[in-house]
Amino acid sequence: MTKVLITGITGFVGSALARALAAEGVDLFGLVRPSANRARLDGLNVTYLEADVTIRESLHGVFDWADWVIHAAGMLGQAGVPELAYHHLHVEGTNNVLAEMEKLDDPPRVLYVSSPGVLGPVGDEVADESAPYAPSNVYERSKAAAEMVVNIYAGQGLPVVVARPEFIYGPGDRHVLGLFQAIQNGRFFTIDHGRYTCHPTYIDDAVDGMLRCLKQGRPGQIYHVAGPAPVTFRHLADTIAAALGVPSPTRNLPHSLTLAGAAILEMAGALFKFRPPLSRSGVAFFTENRCFSWQKAHRELGYTPHFDLPTGVHKTVAWYRQQGLLD
Repeated sequence: MTKVLITGITGFVGSALARALAAEGVDLFGLVRPSANRARLDGLNVTYLEADVTIRESLHGVFDWADWVIHAAGMLGQAGVPELAYHHLHVEGTNNVLAEMEKLDDPPRVLYVSSPGVLGPVGDEVADESAPYAPSNVYERSKAAAEMVVNIYAGQGLPVVVARPEFIYGPGDRHVLGLFQAIQNGRFFTIDHGRYTCHPTYIDDAVDGMLRCLKQGRPGQIYHVAGPAPVTFRHLADTIAAALGVPSPTRNLPHSLTLAGAAILEMAGALFKFRPPLSRSGVAFFTENRCFSWQKAHRELGYTPHFDLPTGVHKTVAWYRQQGLLD
């Protein structure tokens, strides 16, 4: 039986990967910190190993017996988190994990879960894996630096593959829940009429693509895993509103005014110790184009996304309602 170890197994992506692998009958292990909330893994047969990727000593011997390792431990971008924290987790943590496996005579096959965000905003072009690094925020800079670490180990012969899943959403996710709630409650507004693009990827497609990278990807290679097509934020908001059964958002603000307001909210949040409802990084998310080609994964791995935006959004709304997260 194939032994698979997942770091970040308690997160949205890690737990979804765990459920898919459990359905295949693998012997599943999860690397967790003692304080980790394991609720997402209820009902799964997982052997937990307590360790911390940022503490090298805690990882000694952890990977000696594994056939496959998925390194999915990470932290999404959010306001108020210092850049050093991202670097510590993504860069130093990744180096610790790979260094431990490099010592083995027969190291496991490794999947590193990265992000197309390492390429930054892509303008009007659809970016493929050959595009240069151009990160634009602290999260993206840390993930780009982590990929550089991965590239070094891959160059030294470690069988590691990089998957870059983009803007993952779906049942189990709470990171974009606020967007659905804002649209339902009539608080959402577009910026510059929502003309910029994003590339949503439903969780089932993301998991399928990442597992194809793990099993079939060429060591040392990078693969984008994305939804069927990019959409404008206007289209995204309209699709979510339709699934919620509420009117589409009509309010709009210019980029310059929204950015100034976000800066004021961030200063107030730092002063009065609250999380601002809008940050400058949030404004950037809605005012930059991010479109990515998944054709390399299609050609080499047979990956094809199957969930279009209306289908994925309806499934997500249904799960949010089931969990009591929407009115």
